[in-house]
Amino acid sequence: MSEDVIFSPLKWRNLEVKNRLFRSNISGRFDNEDGSLTQTRINWECQFARGGVGAIISSFVPVQMEGRIVAGYATIHRDDFIPLWQRLGEAVHRFDCKFIMQLSHSGRQMDLPGVHNQHRRALSATDHKEALHGFLCRAMSGHEIERTVQAFADGAWRAREAGLDGVELHAANGYLFTQFLSSAINDRRDRYGGSLANRARFLLEVIRAIRERVGPDFHLQVKISAVDHNDILPWEGKGNTLAETLQVCRWVETAGADALHVSIGSLFPHPLNPPGDFSFETIASTYDAMLSAGVDTFRNYLLFRYSALRWIFRWLWFRHQRGHAVEGVSLDEARAVRQAVGIPVISTGGYQRASLVREAIGSGACDAVSSARALIANPDLPRQWQAGHDAPARPCTFCNKCLLNAPKNPLGCYELSRFDGDHERMIAALMAIYDTRPELRLPPVPPAQNP
Repeated sequence: MSEDVIFSPLKWRNLEVKNRLFRSNISGRFDNEDGSLTQTRINWECQFARGGVGAIISSFVPVQMEGRIVAGYATIHRDDFIPLWQRLGEAVHRFDCKFIMQLSHSGRQMDLPGVHNQHRRALSATDHKEALHGFLCRAMSGHEIERTVQAFADGAWRAREAGLDGVELHAANGYLFTQFLSSAINDRRDRYGGSLANRARFLLEVIRAIRERVGPDFHLQVKISAVDHNDILPWEGKGNTLAETLQVCRWVETAGADALHVSIGSLFPHPLNPPGDFSFETIASTYDAMLSAGVDTFRNYLLFRYSALRWIFRWLWFRHQRGHAVEGVSLDEARAVRQAVGIPVISTGGYQRASLVREAIGSGACDAVSSARALIANPDLPRQWQAGHDAPARPCTFCNKCLLNAPKNPLGCYELSRFDGDHERMIAALMAIYDTRPELRLPPVPPAQNP
């Protein structure tokens, strides 16, 4: 019997992964306000490692506090956080699972700024506000770009010092790198704007800086949106085409990247990332957490809250999904990238059917796949595939309630049908990762002062 391609090792230049299923970057507000990680995050990641994935790509990990996308997510902006990430890496490695830290910067796409970034404009490639929520921003100066390049290099060094297996640059889905790369967003007139080569300059400088800081032997991959599809609002430009992205991918390979992780869309969330349903009942109860973050959030809240207005947003959102599959939504784009470069390619897109993954890898469209929602629903998905099942008995419904709850509530599966309508069972599943049982320590009392 021939070896199942899903469970054949993936051997890269600097890294070997035991199988071809990666947990894609996703996480909740599990950590401390100062950016230090908690036991809850360790519990969260270990449920997927225990379930059998070959590697975990962390949620976005900001390299600077001013680049946080959401407060309450762990960062890598301080050296004294290295032992915390080391502990997380050790926990995941016990399950023969690799851990890749996703280095990120929000740019203007800052959903929940927290106390560190409250009332100050986010840094971006542009002065123009983010289109969907109206997050305000200002264009970075040359000095700020240089400082951010160095912050990414330092973040990669800290990940290596923590004993993690590699890093991924989040150059997809609307975050800072996308804001430089996209022709629909980047309106700069300096050496970082205009031509495609100029728009790619920031990303390529970061890759080269990381290589200079950590050397050639530490795994580095880049997540990139193959096509922007930036015209969620009809008056916005479409942004980068597939042909432009293929050229960027070639440059990324030449600059020193070991792999590419192919996504789609110029913001997050996006109708095509993640595709599926959109629960107005859910977002109406959680979007208030973002009301103060952008100048257009109140408009959106009205569209979400009132039934008579929901059709407007539904039309804007779902018109982009026509003709696109939910599972493997950007597989064709991954295939084009794979044909354009000589390094491995990961395709993301809600994969939960083994047959589709085998076909995707076997046909040469990609070398591995990544999933998030399907694994939130079934963290043991790889073991179910190994047992001979093509899909889990209780598959992810792609309702997207997990993500729409995330701004306000714990991340997890909120689809009651998967719990036979039992609300208590759903809550128990959501709370499982909070089984921290901490030891409460008493801070030291300073010695009494002489009068």
